[in-house]
Amino acid sequence: MKQTTNAIVMIRPVAFRMNEQTAVNNYYQKVLDGLLPSTVNAKAQQEFDTFVEKLRAVGVDVTVIEDTLDTDTPDSIFPNNWVSFHENGDVALYPMFAENRRHERREDILDTLEEKGFEISNIMDYTSAEDDGFFLEGTGSLLLDRVNGKAYCALSLELMKNCLSNFVKILIMLRLFSKHFKLLMENVN
Repeated sequence: MKQTTNAIVMIRPVAFRMNEQTAVNNYYQKVLDGLLPSTVNAKAQQEFDTFVEKLRAVGVDVTVIEDTLDTDTPDSIFPNNWVSFHENGDVALYPMFAENRRHERREDILDTLEEKGFEISNIMDYTSAEDDGFFLEGTGSLLLDRVNGKAYCALSLELMKNCLSNFVKILIMLRLFSKHFKLLMENVN
């Protein structure tokens, strides 16, 4: 199993700014004094376009998805929080803490990836956990070591122990990780 990939998906920002819903528990969410949200977004778009160019220049296959203004999703440039892709064709959809982040999950993104040749054989949808107040914001909360069959995380509001435990059980059952999967978590039990 490969640990890295040469193909990634990136969401081009259209309304990037501080997200009021995530600022309550995200230290890095701050209003930048003197900068209008439109200025922040323009700078984000410039950095995004430059980064895509640099990645492509070194051989990374970048699929750029245009964001939409239809929903209020200021954090949509971080799709790794709501989705992860696995070598066997499995796709995991994760439960999100902030309600406006839940609108980032777009079926058309998965359709675009399939059109580009990415195989989606199974969608594991954990989003119903939101109804019970459990959140697991994908690889924004988890660091998956696929080669060694380990997952690393720190507990937070976005990463609830029960939700993580269920995710691990399903991964083991589907053999996405070895049967000797080791989960290392801080302050659990």
